[in-house]
Amino acid sequence: MISTSARLLQLLSLLWSRPSWTAGDLAQRMDVTERTVRRDVARLRDLGYDVDSEPGRWGGYRLGESRRQLPLVLDDDEALAVSVALREAAQTGILGDDQAVLSAFLKLRRLLPDRVAARLGAMDDVFEHTARATSQPLSPGMLATLARACRRGERLHLSYRSAQGVATAREVDPFRLVFTGNRWYFVALDVAKGEWRTFRADRVADARPTGRLVRLEDPPDAARLVAEMLLKDYPLYATVRLPLPLDDAMRAVPPTSGAHRPDGPAATVVRIGGTDPESLAERLVGLGVPVTVLAPDTVRAAVRRRALALAADNAPVQRSRYPG
Repeated sequence: MISTSARLLQLLSLLWSRPSWTAGDLAQRMDVTERTVRRDVARLRDLGYDVDSEPGRWGGYRLGESRRQLPLVLDDDEALAVSVALREAAQTGILGDDQAVLSAFLKLRRLLPDRVAARLGAMDDVFEHTARATSQPLSPGMLATLARACRRGERLHLSYRSAQGVATAREVDPFRLVFTGNRWYFVALDVAKGEWRTFRADRVADARPTGRLVRLEDPPDAARLVAEMLLKDYPLYATVRLPLPLDDAMRAVPPTSGAHRPDGPAATVVRIGGTDPESLAERLVGLGVPVTVLAPDTVRAAVRRRALALAADNAPVQRSRYPG
């Protein structure tokens, strides 16, 4: 279940994308109930957006004529939130290495009131980032092109470089963009092969719209497809059971690190990849929750050895009754 903020952004994006939507269409696109759509429309109105509604079976919602005249007025917390988001985007590379993100952040920072700038400065003193994995530069322009094609459902001529540097050209039907925490992946249907593929967005050399709109039949779970792709290269896999509901298990083991399936309402089975039994055992013990290794035996034995060693290291100290 996505957050309310994410839903509002999605709803606003949909309202911008075409003149009118029925509540049923919006509910289907957002995978929520019509009641949730009505509540979210009310929230947008409370935020100052002019959302018109037409009653009746075929009625719907549309942004009013004043939508392009709404001034951008931010309170202190909103200005701080935007500033932090832009700074994180510049430092983490979520939008690539283009200078537009950094430029926007620096412009906004010059406009901040002193009281907000002081709060942002306090964060500067304590925030640190680990080194990012190196990758090809990725510009916000390319991300915007891919995102626009996904939303429009427009076939693309894609020029792509493989990990070995081999250049290929193909036609693809775009579906989703997935961010894994350190890079973007583009999920699309390879038209010639009829197969769903994942492409690293930073390896897309060019993406040209064809003008042909397509309707995708039975698209996959994009995030799961990327997670499964990332798990393919491990020499060893362990299947474990966590006594956690699916949402909690996905927080303990992110989707980019494991493939999840619910095992009743209070447990989840996860497939995790690793290099060897000992490193997998160390990771499983470090989850901080009870874990049952279903397979293989080598990982189960490694977890047992690690647990016994941990118990021995923390056994009560035996003190002599007759100190010397």
